[in-house]
Amino acid sequence: MEMTVTTNAIEITLDNFQQIIIEESKTKPVLVDFWAEQVPESLDLKAKLAFGLQGLEAHILYATVDCQTQQQIAQQFGIQGLPTAILVKDGQPLDGLTGPQSDDQINEFLAKHLPKKEELLLAQAQQLLADNNVNDAFTVISNAFQLDSERADIKLVLSDVYLQTGKTSEAESLLATILMVDQDSYYHALIAKLELSIQAADSPEIKALEAQLASDTDNIELQHQLVAQYSQVNRHEEALNLLFRLMQKDSGDAVSKSLYLDVLKSLPDGDPLANKYRRKLYTLMY
Repeated sequence: MEMTVTTNAIEITLDNFQQIIIEESKTKPVLVDFWAEQVPESLDLKAKLAFGLQGLEAHILYATVDCQTQQQIAQQFGIQGLPTAILVKDGQPLDGLTGPQSDDQINEFLAKHLPKKEELLLAQAQQLLADNNVNDAFTVISNAFQLDSERADIKLVLSDVYLQTGKTSEAESLLATILMVDQDSYYHALIAKLELSIQAADSPEIKALEAQLASDTDNIELQHQLVAQYSQVNRHEEALNLLFRLMQKDSGDAVSKSLYLDVLKSLPDGDPLANKYRRKLYTLMY
């Protein structure tokens, strides 16, 4: 099967040899892939490595050497035959591949020199949070947590996302599992944010509306106002539950349905709460 590959492979020449092989390899490993047009196996390895390294440029720099035009470089590396790929770190050979390689062999080789999947997901989630993309960060860090639920740095980022998406109780439970040795400045900032979230979740406006509703339980307008207040402080489940009960009483209540869908849309993709209340909505529709 032919692979379609988009890669940022750097072609090594005598002009950039010092910069790439010596200087760049001080910051991250450089995988140097030796190939020649007349050796089909080397072209096959080149395609597989390019495919396997897509999106991983931050961790391993992929470079190629055309042995037909850059014989001096191939000789300097002592290349005896093709296909050959050599991983260089700090200007020195660290590991390598020789001969034809299966996809599994290549994946196993790369896995030895790449961060674990959960580390990649953690870094991705941190960047998404920095970009204020909380919903996507929720999905990514949840996947990291499934892979390793004991790492404090993953738990802290997940707690941060929980707080930003209104899951105060989940954040509180997760932060309670952080060991003292891992209670850094990020942890203390999240504890402060948690305390503020707890206070904000029970605002005077909400208390007043809840008191009014207690004595006027059928007032739909009051319930819609309370839904709006709940949503502002990320008490999404209470908002959805209130709206669901209204729709149960009157399946033609278009305003409640519209508000219900708005709350669902505000939740991150893959949020169990969203999935739960989408299923409940289907029970009313069918």
